[in-house]
Amino acid sequence: MTAARTLTVGMIQHACSLDREANIRKSIEGIRDAAAQGAQLMVLQELHTGPYFCQIEDTDCFDLAESIPGPSTERFGKLARELGVVIVTSLFEKRAPGLYHNTVVVIEKDGSIAGRYRKMHIPDDPGYYEKFYFTPGDLGFTPIDTSVGRLGVLVCWDQWYPEAARLMALAGAQMLIYPTAIGWDPRDPEDEQQRQREAWLTIQRAHAVANGLPVISVNRVGFEPDPGNQSPGALFWGSSFVAGPQGEWLARADNGKEQVLTATVDLQRSESVRRIWPFLRDRRIDAYGDLTRRYRDD
Repeated sequence: MTAARTLTVGMIQHACSLDREANIRKSIEGIRDAAAQGAQLMVLQELHTGPYFCQIEDTDCFDLAESIPGPSTERFGKLARELGVVIVTSLFEKRAPGLYHNTVVVIEKDGSIAGRYRKMHIPDDPGYYEKFYFTPGDLGFTPIDTSVGRLGVLVCWDQWYPEAARLMALAGAQMLIYPTAIGWDPRDPEDEQQRQREAWLTIQRAHAVANGLPVISVNRVGFEPDPGNQSPGALFWGSSFVAGPQGEWLARADNGKEQVLTATVDLQRSESVRRIWPFLRDRRIDAYGDLTRRYRDD
């Protein structure tokens, strides 16, 4: 019998400030810490080099964007090569003048770029004015092949859409990965805050169950004020986690503090789980055509 193939994942959950260099140092220190614990795959939170600037619409914020390849991919590529790890990093990409994306770059152990994913679902809600900044992704739901496995990388708002998770699974992803920046409105009562957080945890665990895949989700933590002083700011709830292919908890971070979390994932369990819960086998692909419609008005 073939021995189970395992992968140790490192998740770096931290607060962000206006000091870009300090934020990058936190990410790097977290990666080093996780590597010392044996992690081979490092996952950073969404837009981890700075504060979540999408609380306001300000053209000056476009100056925060960078090219890919560029300074961040070079720096994290050097770190990946030094430590022999794969890094999932989240960047504000300047593709061309006036054309920007919310982009994940996966860096291979040798420091090269294994691939990228551009966020497909772009929100436009109070405190999350991302449509002002980000062009919807045009690379589709395509997993990225690496030395540690085929990664189904998605970003934040993508995590609410079962279609995105399913398409990654159908393309052979071995795990689903969600760099995230999500938090509460500090004015919300505690019971509403808890409902929101539990919904966030539940939907992603459901993707694990429905697709028979492990899910890795990494969120930032801490309070970030609204630069425009139009709202009370955002309180990011952390709670980074890894769930197994039946939705079981493999690791969970705190909701209020910076933390480096590691977990070991058995990549062979998906085969075992899918044999007893063969959802892919029983899909009625002949009857799903209406999924491509906005709504069934008939």
